[in-house]
Amino acid sequence: MKRLKDAVVAGVRGLYLTIFALAGSIVLFVLSVLSIAFILLGIGVFTTPAVLTLLRAYANTYRSLAGSWSDVPIPHAYRPFPPDLRSGVTGQVERCSLMLKDPATWRDLQWLLVNMTVAPVVAVLAPSLILYMLYGWVLAAGVWEPIYDAGGGEWFAFIHVTSQDTADQAALLGTGFFILALFVNPALVRGHFLLARACISPTARMRERALARRVDRLTETRHDAVDNSAAELRRIERDLHDGAQARLVAMGMDLGTIEAMIETNPAKAKELIAKARQNSGEALTELRDLVRGIHPPVLAERGLGDAVKALALRLPLPTEVDVELPGRAEAPVESAAYFAVSESLTNAIKHSGADRVWVDMHHADGMLRIAVTDNGKGGAVAGAGSGLSGIERRLGTFDGVLAVSSPAGGPTMVTMEIPCVLS
Repeated sequence: MKRLKDAVVAGVRGLYLTIFALAGSIVLFVLSVLSIAFILLGIGVFTTPAVLTLLRAYANTYRSLAGSWSDVPIPHAYRPFPPDLRSGVTGQVERCSLMLKDPATWRDLQWLLVNMTVAPVVAVLAPSLILYMLYGWVLAAGVWEPIYDAGGGEWFAFIHVTSQDTADQAALLGTGFFILALFVNPALVRGHFLLARACISPTARMRERALARRVDRLTETRHDAVDNSAAELRRIERDLHDGAQARLVAMGMDLGTIEAMIETNPAKAKELIAKARQNSGEALTELRDLVRGIHPPVLAERGLGDAVKALALRLPLPTEVDVELPGRAEAPVESAAYFAVSESLTNAIKHSGADRVWVDMHHADGMLRIAVTDNGKGGAVAGAGSGLSGIERRLGTFDGVLAVSSPAGGPTMVTMEIPCVLS
């Protein structure tokens, strides 16, 4: 029964893939060729990035289907856009140039040729083996006669159906096709995806280049992490020296004076005791604030979701926090995510002019995804010199990425992704 179910499901998937491959590949190939050709006229500079983005989405859909339907992983190696990619006409020209220089783009275009010719033939065999059996039985049920009277017979595979005997042979052959489908249909769908993987998977050279870029990025972010750690230590030392340490020294001096005056001037000693108590309370408050700035206690005790909710309660703007985290990430990842959210919220409060903020946190496909959205005026840009560059460096230490969508007039959405596992 399981084999029958798998064969029928594979047949339905094969029919879907046949239509999806033919329609999608033909349309995208024609649009891509025309758009690239129109670059000479200037129009293609604006249409090509949109068409190639659609092509990448189409290829990524194939990657997703290959993994979920046939357990065929198809990696991609699209080159990331630089974080300081400009907007407007200049940015569009640069985006078009970067996409056309990416070898993965040309592999996708070559794959479209295969996906509109050879690949549908492999996929259509899965439903054909099942439907052929039904057609053979229909012929054997007597439909062969009007067909024969109208045109001299019907070819069923290699059998020329001109009589009831040949119609029965067609039904028998169709049953054989169906039995064959029970064994080969899942393999045919898998073969369709394997053909796609052979075409659009990155080559060894592309993988080496992608790995080299990742190593360079990790090296750069490691230096940033070291610099940030050193700056953080200097800040802690400065805060301790100028704040809590100074109050503790003053409190020690007051206690020494109290010890000398407690018998000769009890009233003054009592006044100094009250001052020392005040200094101790202020020193304790500063130490708590300092500890909260290093690693909030609620983050260690309750996890990232509750820590961000507690942070939202202290903000001057109404902030909605939606958390779907079935477990906890490692402490360094939680700390980086917490302070990245904190900095994003601070930027929204200071610069966006918003009156409401939303924070969405969830984990899927091995990624911690966080979106901070405000209904402000927009215009935020990630890059050197902006407040978002520090967040990008913080996430980069963990191979995370930052994306900003902030059109003029808003809203602004800052999306963060950090690869991690939850325990």
